[in-house]
Amino acid sequence: MNRLPRRRGECMSNRDRLIRAIRDRSSEHGKAMQLLADAKLAGQMVAVLRQELDSMVRSIYLIAQPLERRNLLIDALVNGEKWTREGSRAKVTDRELVDFARNLQGWAQNVYKFGCAFIHLSILHDYNNSDPLEHLTSNERSELFEYCRFYHSGPPAGFEQFTDLVPYFPKVLEKISANLDCYLEVLERNEVQKPEDIW
Repeated sequence: MNRLPRRRGECMSNRDRLIRAIRDRSSEHGKAMQLLADAKLAGQMVAVLRQELDSMVRSIYLIAQPLERRNLLIDALVNGEKWTREGSRAKVTDRELVDFARNLQGWAQNVYKFGCAFIHLSILHDYNNSDPLEHLTSNERSELFEYCRFYHSGPPAGFEQFTDLVPYFPKVLEKISANLDCYLEVLERNEVQKPEDIW
């Protein structure tokens, strides 16, 4: 994969700066996931997955935007400003981004939603004593396990508790990161893709 230059003083576009930042963030997530897996810190592993999904969802949103709007959004992000809805001062919410991604692929929304629950203090952090998956609907739970079995060969049927998913989190992160890099390559080429063509 082509990496952007990192020399000091080099003039880079905001798009290139954003892509570099996302790739650096993704690389850090990979290192953090390994450390967290070794330490058996499952809640923090979920938080890392959620952060990587955040990068992916935002990248998907960007590549589906017309170039003029995309550039405005990138400039806003690089300048520390919130994204606003087109023709409005209203902020683009995380919920809108997740809904946008859900229309493309259901599993991303479920993992993102589950990950968000681990960001804020909740009963889910008692995962050493109770199964946080009990707080999901049976449909959401089923989708998570189907995704994990399809892409990562497990866990086997009959093993459908949170602790059964934890060993697969590093593989899930690798899959998300690989997809994210594909979307970043689209951004690098400055292409626009219709939402239905993204997945």
